[in-house]
Amino acid sequence: MTLLSDNQRSFNKKQILFSFVFIVLGLLFLQVPLTHLVGSKATFTLFDAFGPVAGGFLGAMPGALSVLLMQVFNFLVHGAHIQDAGTIIRLLPMMFAAAYFGRKTKLNIIIPAVAILAFVVHPIGRTVWFFSLFWLIPIVSYFFRERSLIVRSLGATFTAHAVGGALWIYFIPLPEAVWVSLIPVVIIERLTFAGGIAATYLIFNNVFNFLNEKNLVSYQFPVNQKYVWGLNQSPLFNR
Repeated sequence: MTLLSDNQRSFNKKQILFSFVFIVLGLLFLQVPLTHLVGSKATFTLFDAFGPVAGGFLGAMPGALSVLLMQVFNFLVHGAHIQDAGTIIRLLPMMFAAAYFGRKTKLNIIIPAVAILAFVVHPIGRTVWFFSLFWLIPIVSYFFRERSLIVRSLGATFTAHAVGGALWIYFIPLPEAVWVSLIPVVIIERLTFAGGIAATYLIFNNVFNFLNEKNLVSYQFPVNQKYVWGLNQSPLFNR
């Protein structure tokens, strides 16, 4: 049996502390409501612009699990008394968004493809099949995500929308007309979230880079040098 060195133990403890701080920040963002979801008491919050970046800093699986932990804790504190399917459904989409943002894998294509199929085989979904075309965005984004932070963010937020939408149509009864009316709302909403995800990632990435360079803390934060602000590079697009 291999024993961990003191340095490894120290690093693991710092990783856990970093994850804990990230979870606390996520819980704070969950307390800032933005808009209500149609047909439910659940709401979009600032967390929708923060959650996916957990995958970027913690890794795909750890990021997804931390996002679930944030939401479950928030649910137990604030929402356990609400008998509303939308509140439960809201626990899942952000996990997939964090995983999408964190790592490029075939699941980035499979998840939205399954969501499209699940949506169009539903009796109501069959009549508004064109609504599920939104979920082609994360599939297309998969091929260009390394070139643009905006594209990566669009893929993440529309992955969350795909998972949520596919579940919503089965558990929240909405007529065809409502789904059609949501199309312009989704466009504005998801563009806003994508911009928020990109901005949040840039801010944290550059704050972490500053802390690393100044050696203000002993822990070296995970930083993507492609998105460190500089005079000769774009923070949103890679060359």
